[in-house]
Amino acid sequence: MKFSIDHKSPVPLHIQAENLLRTMISDPEHLNGKFLPNEVELAKQLAISRSTLRQALNKLVYEGLLIRKKGIGTKVAEPVISSKSKNWLSFTQEMNARGIIVKNFELHVTWVTPDEKIANFFDITPDKKILKLERLRGKADGPFVYFISYFHPRVGLTGEEDFKRPLYDILEKDHMVVATLSKEEVGAIAADKFTAAKLEVDPGSPILFRKRFVFDQGERPIEYNLGYYRADSFVYTVESVRE
Repeated sequence: MKFSIDHKSPVPLHIQAENLLRTMISDPEHLNGKFLPNEVELAKQLAISRSTLRQALNKLVYEGLLIRKKGIGTKVAEPVISSKSKNWLSFTQEMNARGIIVKNFELHVTWVTPDEKIANFFDITPDKKILKLERLRGKADGPFVYFISYFHPRVGLTGEEDFKRPLYDILEKDHMVVATLSKEEVGAIAADKFTAAKLEVDPGSPILFRKRFVFDQGERPIEYNLGYYRADSFVYTVESVRE
């Protein structure tokens, strides 16, 4: 693909270069992590200085559209998965709505005794066994989220359910439990060795950590969920409306 810059245009050269780069990276040839031509070659093709080109590149790097690797080059960033806090669905339902096919890499169901924090959330005694569901999920090319869910005994889960189905669909259709309220805490943490191995990142890498507290129509707690997301593959979007 050939590009050119109009040196007689009143539009600054670095802005023209930025716009051309946006067009270039939208081309399938350069999508999904492929590298752009090197700076010397690209600057020569556009008949601009490397400093002008770098100004345009820096803007797209800042926006997360490009990734620059020292000594290797600049490549197009793979699109990240986005989740919105408004009108929340189960993870599977939300990803399906975005046209993303979810792959389960691991799925474990166990009965455990809760720690004090979880027992207090459910308002049960610490010796009461609860269902624990662990799922490592992602796209075909690799996992990007590790979920741990604990459920109040009241919801009636047996552990024999097909947890490849959407979770809240299972609760509603099989157990007549409707999840209507979600309270969440989101922050950044460093991946420990266990989580890093799950998400295939280096220990100490920044990851997104989300706690989700789910309630039924009577605002009774039904799920205590922990989510660990690869920071390079996931964006959590908050949408607020002022009334």
